[in-house]
Amino acid sequence: MADYIYLLENRLSAAQQSALLAVRQVARAKGLTVFLVGGAVRDMTSGSPVRDLDVVVQGNALKLKKDIEKIKGVITGEHEAGQSLFVRFLGGVRVEIGSTLAVTYPKPGKPVVKPANILDDLRRRDFTANAMALSLNDGSYGLLMDPLNGVADIENRELRLVSNYGFIEDPVRMIRAARFVARLGWQMDPKTLERYETGKKEEYISAMDSFHRGYETEEIFHEEDPLRVLRKLESEGWMKYLFPALQSSKANTAELERLRESQMQLQMQGIHPEAAVANFPFLTAKMAPKDVVALKKSFARQGFVEEIAAFEGEAKAFAAELSGKGAATPSQAWKLLHSAKPESILWVAHTSKNAGIQAKFKGFFTEWSQAKQKIPYVMMQEMRIVPELPVYRELLDKLFFELMDGKLSTPEEMKAYLEPYSPPAPPPPVHLRRPRMAKKDAKPPKSRKKAAAAVAEGEGTELVVAAGDGKTPTTEKAGKGAVASKAAAPVKGAGKKVEVPVKVAAPMKGKVAVAKAVAPAKKAVAAKKAAPAKKVAAKKVPAKVAAKKAPAKKAAPAKKVVKKAAPAKKVAAKKAPAKAVKKSAPAKKAVKTPAKKKR
Repeated sequence: MADYIYLLENRLSAAQQSALLAVRQVARAKGLTVFLVGGAVRDMTSGSPVRDLDVVVQGNALKLKKDIEKIKGVITGEHEAGQSLFVRFLGGVRVEIGSTLAVTYPKPGKPVVKPANILDDLRRRDFTANAMALSLNDGSYGLLMDPLNGVADIENRELRLVSNYGFIEDPVRMIRAARFVARLGWQMDPKTLERYETGKKEEYISAMDSFHRGYETEEIFHEEDPLRVLRKLESEGWMKYLFPALQSSKANTAELERLRESQMQLQMQGIHPEAAVANFPFLTAKMAPKDVVALKKSFARQGFVEEIAAFEGEAKAFAAELSGKGAATPSQAWKLLHSAKPESILWVAHTSKNAGIQAKFKGFFTEWSQAKQKIPYVMMQEMRIVPELPVYRELLDKLFFELMDGKLSTPEEMKAYLEPYSPPAPPPPVHLRRPRMAKKDAKPPKSRKKAAAAVAEGEGTELVVAAGDGKTPTTEKAGKGAVASKAAAPVKGAGKKVEVPVKVAAPMKGKVAVAKAVAPAKKAVAAKKAAPAKKVAAKKVPAKVAAKKAPAKKAAPAKKVVKKAAPAKKVAAKKAPAKAVKKSAPAKKAVKTPAKKKR
């Protein structure tokens, strides 16, 4: 469903969407369900240009005639037997509004119709590629109905009969088959082709009624390439049944080719004329006047004849307006070209000999549209003129017309023109500063290795030495490479045992950090014997401290809790800092060494 909603919104022109919306509103007001069927669904699915719209309602479509006229739809013809209206909307959009019917054929070419639902209506159509419908109703908009698998035949580019007796029941389908083959470049599937050849031999076409004869003759003029279709019908022998005087040899081939080029140029600029009226004088250029009159009378939609009669007068009025003062500047001419009747624009562009008019069409096709490339999008962004502004689209159109007329040639002029549309700059953002919080105490090292590394580097480690008198404690920072030790060391000279506890200063809440002595991370060497300690000076008398290393035990496990040593009395050591002894494990006993006598 989503895919076909996209196709409805993007594959139809603006004029076709407007016409379809108008029909939907009329059907909704009457309480009727409405569907898009036939060639429009086929062309949207296959990617071909959508030429006209076929719409059916579940009810009598003939009763909508007055309502269609109220919404500015011009009734160009009607078919009472088929309960259908032929309507032309603004922009040259052709719409056929019919009823959903079930059809039987007691005799070839003599249909008997009765009201039916949409599925029965699809099963009575000519080819499977045309037997598809899209819902245009609220709640099911875009829903595809394809009871005969027409999508597969579209993918295969084949025409397949809905009924095996299709050509017998309604012989006009053979002419349609030849026309679709010429237009689309498709082929008939083998069984359909076999029945087609049989119908030609058996002359099923003789049962065709006058309405369908005039309808199919008129359809040639509505083709995008009418000359190609005419030649195909001639080669199949169908023109002698339609209108023998209409021949490709009597057409003005060169003008038809030039007309198609003009039509394509207008389509590239967003103007989509219906070329049927313009095709008529060139296809009948060499026909006798009486044959032309008879041809017009044969058309099923006499509204088409009225359009041909009014065509030249409307084109002359448009040419006078285009060459007048109201279209003197390129922007004025551009606006006029996009508001006038597309069919009149096509005819004037193709036939006018006025130099001024031809110069305007040349500018319209080649130069004027290039002004869009000069729109200063970067400058607009810098000036805060963005698509979200309500006046953005209107401003783009104004800029386009100003640039088209050769104005705003410098950046300064553009900036001055855009300044009134530039919104004020937004206020600077407000940054709320939070009050600075007091710094929290540093967290303890995450592992003992980090603590030991800090001790090894001498960062934040204090060595507290207790002297022999127990009165004067002193604290010194351990230098790089110093090792903290908890072992008691004997001091000479005092005759007393002196403990040298090491305190590692670590900011921890209410806890005492005790660091094991470890070697630096990069230079860890396991020492079997302890190095002799240096002398520790107490006051002015240096004391030699000799510490023998006890035999080391195995390394303690990481989770072993080290008991807190009893606080020793501290003695200040001023000049001779003690060197801590590196130990791999705590010693069993402290070795006492007698101190030397003073000399």
